[in-house]
Amino acid sequence: MQEQTSGRAGDSAAPDIKTIIDEESPFPPIRRVSPLKVFSWLRLGWCDMWVSPQASLFYGLCFAGMGFLLRIVLSRAPQYLSALSCGFLLLGPLLSLGLYDISRRLENQKSGMLGSLFSMRGRWSNIGILALVLAVIMLVWARASLVVFALFYNKGMPTMQGFLSQLFSLSNAEFIAVYCCIGFIFASIVFAISWVSIPLMLDRDTDAITAMIISTVALFINVPVTVVWAVTIVALVVFGFFTWNLGLIVAMPVVGHATWHAYREVVGQSSDRSEYVKQGDKI
Repeated sequence: MQEQTSGRAGDSAAPDIKTIIDEESPFPPIRRVSPLKVFSWLRLGWCDMWVSPQASLFYGLCFAGMGFLLRIVLSRAPQYLSALSCGFLLLGPLLSLGLYDISRRLENQKSGMLGSLFSMRGRWSNIGILALVLAVIMLVWARASLVVFALFYNKGMPTMQGFLSQLFSLSNAEFIAVYCCIGFIFASIVFAISWVSIPLMLDRDTDAITAMIISTVALFINVPVTVVWAVTIVALVVFGFFTWNLGLIVAMPVVGHATWHAYREVVGQSSDRSEYVKQGDKI
């Protein structure tokens, strides 16, 4: 495995981007990027949102609408609201598929809105497998979440006001610690297999298993930047929740578009490997 300085579209890149090339691997080369690239992805995501505001904000309104619906339906069941709200983070990569497609279409100078609604066309089998995996993880998480609630609230579930007051006062630190640790495990698994896999399947029609492997390998090659990126996503989503879901109208489109640019930055093209081989022959 070798390292080569590389950039998007074959241009020379900044020194904080390196392409990890394994000449014998059937997978595309993976670029190692700086944690500071997270801010570049967010900037590009913000720009994409305002280049195609109607389509992007439509998806943002859908995310906010789902949040409002959960609050209304589950207003008297904080255990279910908490489980499904956290599950929102687990399914977020899949639900943002249309946003990835908008960014892809903007790169190809195509219209974004109508086509993004049918972005899974021709890719149902590949993306469907990953959707099934995420759905199973979501169901297991929901069960684990309810078990934790049952263990700590075995004398009756709190009201929504009581739950929030305990959460902010930290009077039940054991519950918060256990709940966050279990949630972290599930979120880490989902993030590892999906942070670049869905854009990869959308862009190159890669099969689900290969895409999840590539996504996991890309995470281990880019641990610092993935930690920063994951924390940034969680912070933006939490901000959206604590603004009565209004923040999701902008936060989710920016994250979705930025995820596309993260994929484009991290996962190289097969031409990177062939170019490296040509350079080696010249040497």
